[in-house]
Order: sequence, then structure tokens, then C-alpha cells
Amino acid sequence: MKNKKTLFISEAAIIAALYTALVYIFQFSSFGPIQFRIAEALTVLPYFTPAAIPGVTIGCFLSALLTGADPIDMVFGSLATLIAAFLSYKLRRNKYLVPIPPIVVNAIVIPWVLRFAYGEAQPVPFMMLSVGSGEFVAAGILGLILLFTLNNVKHAIFRNNN
Repeated sequence: MKNKKTLFISEAAIIAALYTALVYIFQFSSFGPIQFRIAEALTVLPYFTPAAIPGVTIGCFLSALLTGADPIDMVFGSLATLIAAFLSYKLRRNKYLVPIPPIVVNAIVIPWVLRFAYGEAQPVPFMMLSVGSGEFVAAGILGLILLFTLNNVKHAIFRNNN
């Protein structure tokens, strides 16, 4: 029992660190009404482990904190990530559906965060489209590439250990 809890915490911490590092490294494209947050590819990780739910959520919060984001962004951006990760976990029986919650939730929530936290003047529907497009590329395309790659590696490792 103790080993499972330790593994869960370790996985969540590693995922949070990876998410935070990716946002920090790619800050230039991770914020604003037209954003491409490479770290969002990690939002497919709930397919493999429920530890990814707190992992990506904490990573989102820490990256917002470290980059000086507005408190509204810290709260609602992290909450959007939490909801999306939980929904992705629930959809894990069909790997093609796993990236849909991050795309949809962020396309709906983040434009309002940009409007109220940063006073972004772009129309909300435009920002829904632009944020959703960035999410589609990051979570939908890069995320699925990551998911299939990790899935193949996982199967290769377990096949070789038999």
C-alpha cells in the first residue's frame, strides 16, 4: 500500500515538474490570445495514470506562479486543467478521445481568463478559436503522438520482461 502511494506521488511530481519546465522554456508561445503551449501535450498522461491529474494541475499552477501570471489565471487556468485532466482520465478507454477535454475546456475557459485577468481586447469567440487551435495542435496532435509513443514503449518493455 505504501509503495502505491509513493509511486502515485512520484509520478505526479515528475509530471508537474515536466509541465512546469516546458511552460517555462517555451514561455514565448505559452501565453496570450494566440498560444501554443507545448506542455499541454502532457494532458494525455491521464490515459496511463491517475497521478497525471494532480501532476498537470500542479504543473499548470506552478508555471503560472513562476511566470508571474495574474491570480485569476492561476486559479481558473489550473481549475480548467484539473477538469480537463479528470475528464481525460474518464475517457481513457478510447485513446483517441483523451485529448478532447483539454482542447474543449481550455477553448472555453482561457479566453475568459485572458479577458478578465489581463484585459485582452480580442473578441472572446476569436480567442476561443485561437486558444482551441493551439490546444488542438498541442494536446490533439502532439499529445496523441506522445500517447502512442509511450504506449508502444510500455508494451515493448513489458514484452521484453516476460
